Amino acid sequence: MRIGIGIDVHQFAEGRKLIIGGVDVPSPLGLLGHSDADVLLHAIADALLGAVALGDIGKHFPDTSPDFKDADSMELLKHVGKLLEKEGYKPVNIDSMLLLEKPKIAPYIEQMRRNIANCLDMDMNDVSVKATTNEKLGYVGRQEGACAHAVCLIENI
Repeated sequence: MRIGIGIDVHQFAEGRKLIIGGVDVPSPLGLLGHSDADVLLHAIADALLGAVALGDIGKHFPDTSPDFKDADSMELLKHVGKLLEKEGYKPVNIDSMLLLEKPKIAPYIEQMRRNIANCLDMDMNDVSVKATTNEKLGYVGRQEGACAHAVCLIENI
């Protein structure tokens, strides 16, 4: 068994959709990034890649490549799952935490968990998504951006 951790941050921007956990969350602002800027899926992908010492998502999906412009992070996460499998591993569980002031994420958490589980061929009960505010402190508290943390456990197939 191996453990991985991932952290991702994206700033808010006008004219972008807010995609988190593969869910289009209604919001006047979205997250800025080369791909769809799904901060949660990016943190999870980094945790999984780190667990097998394969680098990070920037190595596999560079923001300098036009191939990943506006990329669907669900597809990127599926690819990460295939990389794990190629290395002889599968995810056992994922625990993740999303930090943002607004909008409220609670109504979308079950769909996010389902999306992540489907991408990685996991049982939804092995995927945790939690959300909290930053109590109006720092860039998250000022609603300048969102942050996500993820921890995973993987095992040999």
